Amino acid sequence: MRILGIESSCDETGLALYDTERGLLAHALHSQVALHAEYGGVVPELASRDHIRRLTPLLRHVLAQSAVGLREIDVVAYTRGPGLAGALLVGAAFAQGLAVALRKPTLPVHHLEGHLLSPLIAPDPPEFPFVALLVSGGHTQLLAVRGVGQYELLGETLDDAAGEAFDKTAKLLGLEYPGGPALSRLAEAGRSGVFALPRPMLRSGDFQFSFAGLKTAVRTLVRDHPEERPDFRADVARAFQDAVVAVLAGKSLAALRHTGMQRLVVAGGVGANAALRHCLDAECPRHGCRVYYPPLEFCTDNGAMIAFAAAMRLLAGQSPSTAGSFSVRPRWPFAELMTED
Repeated sequence: MRILGIESSCDETGLALYDTERGLLAHALHSQVALHAEYGGVVPELASRDHIRRLTPLLRHVLAQSAVGLREIDVVAYTRGPGLAGALLVGAAFAQGLAVALRKPTLPVHHLEGHLLSPLIAPDPPEFPFVALLVSGGHTQLLAVRGVGQYELLGETLDDAAGEAFDKTAKLLGLEYPGGPALSRLAEAGRSGVFALPRPMLRSGDFQFSFAGLKTAVRTLVRDHPEERPDFRADVARAFQDAVVAVLAGKSLAALRHTGMQRLVVAGGVGANAALRHCLDAECPRHGCRVYYPPLEFCTDNGAMIAFAAAMRLLAGQSPSTAGSFSVRPRWPFAELMTED
């Protein structure tokens, strides 16, 4: 069965073709970073227009790369939500129109489930069950995953997600968009221990997160040091990143102990952070656990994770829908997906 996956929830246009017998056949991705850099953040209207421009060329590229004909596609999957309403509508309308023309069924996919299952695309994928740290620009969650659709929410952020805190802190330090990766690069030049920033909720005894206070602590630090040495920003960036990594790693290890599971999966854009990976790679073996990540190219939003999540749903017995009418869910809590199964 060949599934075409379409991702257009925010500022990346991704398409991929996945075969349930042969694996990932091809994928293509266009990032809108250069388009939005001038504005310091994603402009929804511009994002939607760019998705319209990119979808057809990317589809042609994927078909050429995979040597699969358009009519050989069996199911068209697309991101239904969460995300930007206009961007989601572009991808959903494209998917539905294509499916109607081909007389093929469709399958709407939850964006976060795509991220959650993306580490299974790797050459050495984890087996179920596992604890998942889902950490991206808009979400920070810990889940117990026992199978496709079998998700238990252990804890989530009460305010800013980790990725959001990275971006906001980058702005405080005067870094250009996209802020999160820029802050991580700056932190590499910083010295550990120069500044002491809080580790929010690290000892709370539960699996909840909170990063808004950490961002405020950085704002206070920057305000109180208006004319500092040249390496000041790098040391602040390092202190911030060290604090976030300590919280994410500490909570993840606590979740492993709580569930008795021995596998940790890290997914989402922040999962590409080198400091987080280094910390978990060192700590998990000490606790008798193993950590898994998606390939770096699948950490950000991409069509491969949508095609793969759809394939896993179909193999688990979910039926695709007849193409035609559709809706998108800009706000689609992951908890709702759990109650549907």
